[in-house]
Amino acid sequence: MAEQMAQAPGVALARGVCRCLTSLGFAPLVEFVPARGLRVDVMALGPRGEIWVVECKSSRADFQSDRKWQGYLDWCDRFFWAVGPGFPVDILPGAGGLMLGDAYGAEVVRMPSETPLAPARRKVLTRAFARQAALRLAASRDPELG
Repeated sequence: MAEQMAQAPGVALARGVCRCLTSLGFAPLVEFVPARGLRVDVMALGPRGEIWVVECKSSRADFQSDRKWQGYLDWCDRFFWAVGPGFPVDILPGAGGLMLGDAYGAEVVRMPSETPLAPARRKVLTRAFARQAALRLAASRDPELG
């Protein structure tokens, strides 16, 4: 329990987002790199192959210092912001969905419109996602693999 409280706010929020996504039937992966120079906070693969990206913002300063999020839009079918209680949601761009959460869970409060990925990009991204997930699982069972 104390370990959960000691987590950085963004890490704790990503944990809650992953719980939410899993409850919706998605398989989440944190800190995924879809392309050189991009690292999304959470990418999730849905039951029908849909891909969602969730950008977790723990504070106004965190949001204002990071402008890479626009580069994530080309790598998902739906893009979400995830913020914690008390975050000034009025500063977030209107584009994208919204999740409210904490370390223990999250909920979708605004569903974004869908912008389907091109089939070729979806195929490449799904393979990269599967490979990264499998490598992380293998490393969790045998740390010497990493």
